[in-house]
Amino acid sequence: MDFDLSDDQKMLAKTVGDFGKKESTLERFRKLRDADGPGWDKATWKKMGELGWLSIPFPEEVGGLGGSFVDAGIVLEQLGKTLVPEPYLSSVVLGGHALWLGGASAQHEKFLAPMMEGDTTLSLAFTERGVRFDARCCTTTARRDGDGWVIAGEKSFVLDGHSADHFVVAAMSDEGMQLFVVDAADTARKTVRLMDGHRAAHVTLADVRVGEDRRLSARPATEVLERVLDFGAAATVAEGLGVAFAMLWMTVEYLKTREQFDVKIGTFQALQHRAVDMFVEVELLKSIHTESAVRASEDGEERARAVSAAKLQLAQGGQLVSRQAVQLHGGVGVTDEHDIGLYFKRMHSLVTLCGDEATHVARYAASMDAT
Repeated sequence: MDFDLSDDQKMLAKTVGDFGKKESTLERFRKLRDADGPGWDKATWKKMGELGWLSIPFPEEVGGLGGSFVDAGIVLEQLGKTLVPEPYLSSVVLGGHALWLGGASAQHEKFLAPMMEGDTTLSLAFTERGVRFDARCCTTTARRDGDGWVIAGEKSFVLDGHSADHFVVAAMSDEGMQLFVVDAADTARKTVRLMDGHRAAHVTLADVRVGEDRRLSARPATEVLERVLDFGAAATVAEGLGVAFAMLWMTVEYLKTREQFDVKIGTFQALQHRAVDMFVEVELLKSIHTESAVRASEDGEERARAVSAAKLQLAQGGQLVSRQAVQLHGGVGVTDEHDIGLYFKRMHSLVTLCGDEATHVARYAASMDAT
């Protein structure tokens, strides 16, 4: 199998990378992080839609560009290199894929198409208080009421839920797990600031009534959630790879320029060895990310194993890179004024999103026992 990028994919990587360097610098990230707004810019989101980045992984029959999840991974990797804050992970990967996989054509046209154009954003509301990464544990309820449904419950730490236009909500009914598209305006939201500068929301659904046309019933809800969360986990690895690359490059440049006792610290062999360890972990992450991005669209245990193995490498190798980067920068590395700390915090958030290390180790082990 050829894992080299095609010419089109190389052009995509360069285009997104150049965008990050020129239009979404770390200075921009800091300004948006510290402002009172959503933490990202609607004009930039619209531009990403016009460039086709939001529709890349979706098939042409739903209005997408007919690309693959590998292409979406390329976008995420490049966005990670400059910490672009727009809600690609929450809206395209989580909310968007849930709508694509679970929705009918009318729902694609009404809710997915505007997101792909950059006019709206989506968010997947499935996590609840006291539940760790198990989408099957759901206390939010949905009961039939005439020709519609009434949804009641609370969702915690809904990624970018503070600014989303629509939620894809998981709820339990007498007929089993269900997924619904709910207008954010019909919910109560409390914004939560996360450690990496991004935002989430605690969402309360107080007997929200929706019509049958809001239920995503093209596939079983549990199957959709399982697949979407694997897409999400693979996406965190893709973005984490970009973060790791950036931290490695920044650290090597720092070792080349920082002097102690009139000697550049990069000449110290012990520090060279630590930089090499970082390089090795980044290359391992790159390799296993490639497999997880390819497998993410497949069915079966191979997908689960590939995604969980990639998340494990992100948790172990990615965090090793982030810790070494901070330590090799010395005291300045632990200050908010230095950019390396921004990457450190984002890496630790990505490790936890869509399943932490313990969760994916357990799932990988369970999949091996099953064979």
